[in-house]
Amino acid sequence: MLDLSTTYLGLKLRTPLVSSASPLTQDIDGIRRLEEAGASAIVFHSLFEELPQDAKAAPARPARDRYLSLLQKAKESIHVPVIASLCATTLDGWTEYAQQIEQAGANALELNLYQVPSQMDVSGAALEQKYVEFVKVAKAAVDIPVAAKLTPFFTSMTNMAKRFDAVGADGLVLFNRFYQPDMNLEALDIQPNVLLSTSEALRLPLTWIGMLCGRIKANLAGSSGVHTPDDVLKLLLVGADVTMMCSALLRHGIGHIGKLEAGLRHWMEKHDYESVANLKGNLSQMRCPDPGAFERAQYQNAVKGIQNVVLTGREAWRLLNGE
Repeated sequence: MLDLSTTYLGLKLRTPLVSSASPLTQDIDGIRRLEEAGASAIVFHSLFEELPQDAKAAPARPARDRYLSLLQKAKESIHVPVIASLCATTLDGWTEYAQQIEQAGANALELNLYQVPSQMDVSGAALEQKYVEFVKVAKAAVDIPVAAKLTPFFTSMTNMAKRFDAVGADGLVLFNRFYQPDMNLEALDIQPNVLLSTSEALRLPLTWIGMLCGRIKANLAGSSGVHTPDDVLKLLLVGADVTMMCSALLRHGIGHIGKLEAGLRHWMEKHDYESVANLKGNLSQMRCPDPGAFERAQYQNAVKGIQNVVLTGREAWRLLNGE
């Protein structure tokens, strides 16, 4: 019998298929459907820190209260672990909101480190230290496991992963997607434009999870680009503990989780794997006889692939023109 179980943030999960933060968790019906479809854990949509409109005003609380109430109801309604998602802007916010989320019953907390560095006088080093402090204070404020959802835009991803690991992050989620604005040329206005990911987005988490597997204590979650059973398998093979999906469920429906699980089972049976634990990390950098080849191959193989495409195209042109 196949064992698809995995452990993430100290939670024993039935499979590595996790529903990531999305609008699908904004009501109890959607949350129940995710569990019924086979999600082994559910990451809530993000709670954003509410700030006063002016210095004299008290902080607004409606969104926070609704979030905490829904979180509590979800814990009472489903049996799979619930992971809250928090995006704060101040140290006090990370601390206070994290504590309230823990009190509402969340099994774990994902820190959504989503900030656009627009200040020209703030250095990259200062911003990176700020992110580390955010994780440190949130981790110190609660007893539940804490994961950090990261952007890929660090100069040294491996060093930042090491720093987050050092301050106690229980997991790293790779990666957060930034939603860039678009422009309406008729209205001459800037407008939001949310584009769902495709499997092509898998390359980033695939690369960095493969490099980090076995080198840090924190669990690794692959997020962005998880659409097919092959996507799930690739992330597991480079060392992911779980694979998270959002765009695939928005595009294909919540029932798509079942198709991913069926595909995962089929591949494992075909290749004689008895458990997820047996295949996890088999293609990570740590398992390579020459670890440096993992980075060199990325460039060398890509260049060769482009050259082959160019040569094939030229050959086809010659044949069509009778040369």
